[in-house]
Amino acid sequence: MRLVRISGETRAAPVSVVGHLRNMRYLVRARVKAGCQGALLEAIESGTLGEGSVAEGEYLRNMNEARVCADETVRWVEVCYCPTPLQEERPYWEEYFDLVKVQDAHDRRKCRDENSSEPWACGDCDCTAPLEEKLKNTGEPFLELLHNLGARP
Repeated sequence: MRLVRISGETRAAPVSVVGHLRNMRYLVRARVKAGCQGALLEAIESGTLGEGSVAEGEYLRNMNEARVCADETVRWVEVCYCPTPLQEERPYWEEYFDLVKVQDAHDRRKCRDENSSEPWACGDCDCTAPLEEKLKNTGEPFLELLHNLGARP
């Protein structure tokens, strides 16, 4: 195990993962799978969403910040330390969501980790702050909608 920083917290990650880490922020677009709304809400409320993952607390943060947009996709910005986008997180997300699109949330050429000017910069970086602010003013808060619609967004 080796220590990594995820959203300002130091966590242990398997060396096999750490040796190939590429920090990046992604804009995730997903749709809740039919019939999974209740189970997703329960996993969020019980704090078990992502349980067992290196990034386990990140899942709850993502859902707290997620927005439902006009096209009915749920969107959030996610920090990922895997060589393939959401390699670690994908199985946890795909239990509840169909991932529609996962794309870079900012220009990699400007990424301080990617250009080696500041290793591990993504954990505390504010490079996606403008996008995250825009998302806050787009659509509806996902958790609020999940609760208000009786877990049927």
